[in-house]
Amino acid sequence: MRLAKYLAHAGVASRRASEEIVAAGRVTVEGIKVTDPAFDVSDGSLVRVDGRLLSGPETRVVYMLNKPLGVLSTASDTHGRPTVVELLGAGEARLYPVGRLDGQTTGLILLTNDGELANRLTHPRFEVPKTYRARVGGGPVTALALSALRDGVELEDGPTAPAEVRELGPQELEITIREGRNRQVRRMCEHVGHPVLELVRVSFGPLRLEGLETGEYRRLSEAELGSLHAL
Repeated sequence: MRLAKYLAHAGVASRRASEEIVAAGRVTVEGIKVTDPAFDVSDGSLVRVDGRLLSGPETRVVYMLNKPLGVLSTASDTHGRPTVVELLGAGEARLYPVGRLDGQTTGLILLTNDGELANRLTHPRFEVPKTYRARVGGGPVTALALSALRDGVELEDGPTAPAEVRELGPQELEITIREGRNRQVRRMCEHVGHPVLELVRVSFGPLRLEGLETGEYRRLSEAELGSLHAL
């Protein structure tokens, strides 16, 4: 198994972040520093990160959380603000969020120790759909604004892909995107003159938020994990 993959499966970090950890010279295998992420290791290899011996691949788990307002989508925060990982408490695995929701966005977020799956769910080339419900300002949403969102809008970091948009009310939209740019839905709505007042993610791929109150979480079933891997 490639060393970076081994680290990801051991819950150290995502595959990409594990590659950076290896390249930075923070990993030893059988006491020898290794900087090649493709270095081949076995389950029985003595692998250390920053001197800490890894016990091998963890059982891979995925949790779904209904993120509350003001909670950060990160594993820790230097300013002591609440994080999604803290909401789950100490468990059997070292978890990290799959993608991010900004502090003012609520709803469905996944946490896992499976770096490979996390990468596949967030990498743009896999186009995993994510659906949001947005309450917007700027008066009733116009047909012109809806058309622009559906065609794609020009943001400062380039044009967005077309979004699926459905009106739920005069100032309430359901928006599905297949990209993962920073604050993308907020920036898209702002661009067409309808700033977001409230935003909640209601689905991620085949998973729906139903059944989870704010702040609640649950471990995904084998069937749900299978549906994610099938993406």
